Amino acid sequence: MSQLTHCVAVFLPADPPRRSRIAFRRPEGVSHPTDRALPAPPGPQAGDADSGDHRSAETVELTVVVPTEGGVETRTVPAVTLPVAAALPVLTRAYAARTEEGTEPTTAFWGATALFALRLAAQGRLLPGLSPAGYDAWRLGPLTSDDTTTVAELAAAMPPDAHAVPLPGPGPLRMPAPGPSVRGFLDAVADTLPRTPAAPLAVGTPAFTGDEPLAVPELQEWAADVAAGIDAGVRLSLRIEIDGLPPTDDVSGQGGSEHKTQEGRRDPAFRGVLQLHAPADSTLIADAAEVWAGTSPLAERFGPRARTDALLALRRAAAAWDALTPLLSAAVPDAIDLADEEIAELLGTSVPRALAAAGVQVHWPREFARSLTSRAVIGPGDETEETGASRKSPFTAGLPSQLSPDALLRFDWRFAIGGQEVTRAELDQLAEAGRPLVRLRDQWVLVDPEEIQAARQREDHKVGTLEALNAVLTGTAEQKGERVEVEATGWLEALRERLSDPERREEPPLPPPAELQATLRDYQLRGLDWLHRMTSLGLGGCLADDMGLGKTITLIALHLRRQQTEETAGPTLVVCPASLMGNWQREIERFAPGTPVRRYHGPGRSLEQLREGEFVLTTYGTMRLDADRLLPGEGEVWGMVVADEAQHVKNPFAATAKALRTLPARARVALTGTPVENNLSELWAVLDWTTPGLLGRLGTFRRHYADAAEGGDPVAAERLARLVRPFLLRRHKTDPGIAPELPPKTETDRAVSLTTEQAGLYEAVVRESLAALHGTDGFERRGLVVKLLTALKQICNHPAQYLKEDSGRLPGRSGKLELLDELLDTLLAEEASVLVFTQYVQMAHLLERHLAARGVASQCLHGGTPVARREEMVRRFQEGAAPVFLLSLKAAGTGLNLTRASHVIHYDRWWNPAVEAQATDRAYRIGQTQPVQVHRLITEGTIEDRIADMLRRKQALADAVLGSGETALTELTDAELAELVELRKVER
Repeated sequence: MSQLTHCVAVFLPADPPRRSRIAFRRPEGVSHPTDRALPAPPGPQAGDADSGDHRSAETVELTVVVPTEGGVETRTVPAVTLPVAAALPVLTRAYAARTEEGTEPTTAFWGATALFALRLAAQGRLLPGLSPAGYDAWRLGPLTSDDTTTVAELAAAMPPDAHAVPLPGPGPLRMPAPGPSVRGFLDAVADTLPRTPAAPLAVGTPAFTGDEPLAVPELQEWAADVAAGIDAGVRLSLRIEIDGLPPTDDVSGQGGSEHKTQEGRRDPAFRGVLQLHAPADSTLIADAAEVWAGTSPLAERFGPRARTDALLALRRAAAAWDALTPLLSAAVPDAIDLADEEIAELLGTSVPRALAAAGVQVHWPREFARSLTSRAVIGPGDETEETGASRKSPFTAGLPSQLSPDALLRFDWRFAIGGQEVTRAELDQLAEAGRPLVRLRDQWVLVDPEEIQAARQREDHKVGTLEALNAVLTGTAEQKGERVEVEATGWLEALRERLSDPERREEPPLPPPAELQATLRDYQLRGLDWLHRMTSLGLGGCLADDMGLGKTITLIALHLRRQQTEETAGPTLVVCPASLMGNWQREIERFAPGTPVRRYHGPGRSLEQLREGEFVLTTYGTMRLDADRLLPGEGEVWGMVVADEAQHVKNPFAATAKALRTLPARARVALTGTPVENNLSELWAVLDWTTPGLLGRLGTFRRHYADAAEGGDPVAAERLARLVRPFLLRRHKTDPGIAPELPPKTETDRAVSLTTEQAGLYEAVVRESLAALHGTDGFERRGLVVKLLTALKQICNHPAQYLKEDSGRLPGRSGKLELLDELLDTLLAEEASVLVFTQYVQMAHLLERHLAARGVASQCLHGGTPVARREEMVRRFQEGAAPVFLLSLKAAGTGLNLTRASHVIHYDRWWNPAVEAQATDRAYRIGQTQPVQVHRLITEGTIEDRIADMLRRKQALADAVLGSGETALTELTDAELAELVELRKVER
């Protein structure tokens, strides 16, 4: 549905307005990839009767007006139409993305108009009436002069394509005028909103409540009166005046609100004076008494219908508030006396809202009008302050060195009237007066007595640390269904400032640990500092950098730094997909030599003799089975638990996610390049594991943040960002300062284990081949060695390739295939394009079949691909038609320009590194603007592993032995060859 934001949007009015629709069509002459095909209409909305229902999406042939060299002409084009209610999310999303490339101006325009309509509707400005065909219909109104100006500005800004449909009827070709189109769209939004009996004169009839059109000719006269009074007549307002106000020396008590009247003096009296406003001229205002007298030039400017229009407007206002009813029978509806209770109603919320919907504004005496405001202040009490300052950290100066989720902070209320803070004692005195007019500190003020009573019921209390963090980071908290502003005090305010900007530096970053055998980039140092600060406070964090930015090495550095202090030292448990365990072990051994590391995996897994600063690697599956056994020791907790590729626990109700939550740890860190794949509930699942309780319960999180943010509400999205930003560090390769090279290239060897089937085949082939080689020489020997090496590489790729299986099951039989799936899931979620190289055409076809079964769009190029087809496939890839390009290394290793790819995967190793480099250069070449990630898949303990080790660590030997590719290996002795191809057990 998001593709609709790239389509031209046209409003198609209907009678009644709720039957109107929005048509989306492909722009003329646009070649943007998302616009090459018109999106399929979404499924029926909730509550749709059937696919033919007027509320469903439809694919239609739309007649549009298009410009030509000689003028304009009509053309029929395919389009998708949506009812207005279903189109609103698309339109508002387009307006929010109006500056992004590809967003259609017409769709953004109707999005801006939709937001204006929704704002008026939220203010209660909905009027019942009849459509031109006599059906019940709601419309927006009354419109103020500012609203009328906005409508005119929208009409002037309407793009030509937004109303480029021909009007019916004979004669010259005409299009709808922009002004009526805008007003028709506004009314369509109003009429498509939930329909409830809100018009008093319509009570007792089904009109204005149901979705089906209803003809109500008996309401024709009433609707005409409403229309005349609202559209063509005058606006009303009520000016409140106060008579008989006691002087200040008549009041006892300097700080209270109680007053005593002097003998013979009556209580202050309230009066509402009716005023008339000309809708077309905001400066034309007169009292009703003056207009009824008709003797002044000002009254004459209102015109001859002023009295009639005023009475029609007054009738509607009296229906909204009974206190105005006596004015309808008055000879001159000039003013009305108001009791204290009625003034209190005007100071409330429901009556002013009803009057505003009827077109009546209330004006209060400026010197008396005040509002009561409430805000919450959260911070440590004296005991918490002292405890929090007892231990300091170089990362958290002025803050507690460790936050306890069980600690309680004060949640205190602060109240103000007219910007002047009042105490609870003064609130009590104001409440005792029981009148809307009270005296506060030598000033008379008008306040709603119900607001005073509600404020008195707000009680100070205690809140948990994470609930307090939630409130101060977002700036609001919910109390009994109401959102209130929140401020922080003490060290909580200092913490809020530090957390609000995860990468803010107030001092130079600490150097990396001396034990780390690597040079960290600047952004990696910032990430290390952030992780250390968060985990030192006892808070968790999610490092969500793009793939290839070094999340693993950053985490290794964090582990080493945490070993430097007793409070944070301890073993680290890393939970990751099975395909990544080898990579973790290699990275630790490479960058932190001397740091003990073990794999908790397989039948002989054990945690015996676990050392203080050891790394323990396990898989999600093993963790799920052994959660109750994964303890560093009796009564002990892990120094840190790390969830790599944390999107694996995006479903909080799955057994894996539940098991992960049971592991005790001083700190929790999630690593993922895709913190959100489908919806924000996945983000909740990750952060609720790293920092339990921060985001509240899932249902509360969805209600307060996710639903609105996913629906396009920018306020909700910003509030959620303020809450999440301190706990999730997200950097992209394209961010300024992250990868300043043009462009950088990162190469990674990714180790995987053989499956049981692969290992059995590998050992059998080695055993049989070595026996066959014994005693051979010359060409026969060379042929047998090449056959052996080829067989072993095919087994490492997939048993189906070695066994020549063209059909049958592929998943679960190859460690490489599992890792490929892991990589593609992450990369495609990032909308990346990927090249996958293999030296075997058969393997490329197996991968193509496997990806097709998973629903991943791919294409396969090999030596048998005709030249014309080859060029077409390159073009389609460069245009983004298929994100995965499977390539034969020989056929596609040179001569192709595939710069759309930002990732290159070598599924199997070529013995000559220069050949691999040439293949990589299909993406890493002139014209490439993205950082390029190169992934080489290597099976552990196999010949591939041995060759990779030689290439990486013994370049001189690699140059000498492997420079000629496989040919050099045929000259090895039997013993050397046996050592090279032997399947070695990987240390667990």
